[in-house]
Amino acid sequence: MRGRAIRALLPVVVVGALAAGVSMAANASMRSSNATVTVAKSASFGLVLVNSGGHTLYRYTLDRKGVNACTGGCATLWPPLLVKGSTQPTVSGGAGASLIATIKAPHGMHMVTYAGFPLHLFSGDSKAGETKGQGFQGKWFVVNTKGALVKQAVKTNNGGATTTTKSTWG
Repeated sequence: MRGRAIRALLPVVVVGALAAGVSMAANASMRSSNATVTVAKSASFGLVLVNSGGHTLYRYTLDRKGVNACTGGCATLWPPLLVKGSTQPTVSGGAGASLIATIKAPHGMHMVTYAGFPLHLFSGDSKAGETKGQGFQGKWFVVNTKGALVKQAVKTNNGGATTTTKSTWG
């Protein structure tokens, strides 16, 4: 009886383990595949920082220059943008080369900073250009090319009528 139960549960356990491995691999590649910081135009927030895959980069208001306050479970939801060892992050598309640097992170990794502040991704952004983390709990915001938080949507001009869009996520 016990052997039958093990044989019945074995495929479920194997599939679960494989799914967890794929998820962890995808998360790791999202975090450290290529630490190029570039710029993308957001319809709501203007020019914002993104990683090489076009995923939006965020700043956490509890972070300080050179200090990452998002650890443990926080880092699962908000993965840091990482580089391995002595690899240097790069910039393109209008991001400021003088503003990019790294700070030490666990396991021989370095976390990418911009204007001194750590950069994070949001695990809820599944596609390039998404900004689902914007305004989360009033502490997470997209970053402009100067390294400042973008707390409100920018004004856009639609055929002569100026409108303001606003994010209400969080």
